[in-house]
Amino acid sequence: MSVRAAGPDDLDAVAALEEECLGADAWSRGLVAAGLAGEVPTVVYLVAEADGAGGAGGVVGHAVASIVADVAELQRIAVTPAARRGGHATDLLEEVVARSRAGGAERLLLEVREDNAGALAFYAARGFVEVDRRRRYYRDGATAVVLRLPLRKGC
Repeated sequence: MSVRAAGPDDLDAVAALEEECLGADAWSRGLVAAGLAGEVPTVVYLVAEADGAGGAGGVVGHAVASIVADVAELQRIAVTPAARRGGHATDLLEEVVARSRAGGAERLLLEVREDNAGALAFYAARGFVEVDRRRRYYRDGATAVVLRLPLRKGC
């Protein structure tokens, strides 16, 4: 298993992950293409690849982060259902944290659906704390829980 920077050649895999994992909240193929082409300032796309038997690996997850000055935002993290619980989300998050710190960020923010108990537990176990809620944030009217991870002491 490995995590690497994504590029234009990953468009089909990332767009498919958006649809499969994020449904109505998936980003359009055009927006993903622009991000992968480097046309969206401050944004980095990462992909997780599985090492499969007989070379049957492939992209099984992706993350998108925006790093601006002292604040980083994890905009996306998704792993295909068949590859969940394999450490891919952890590896993606660790790479986002490392790149955020390297970019000078003091904190990492993200939003999670309040009804996504698995994601809330995942982030809590990694030191994220709730700092706010955004009512009707998602297309279906669900509330988002805003989480923060300090990246530097005193944040």
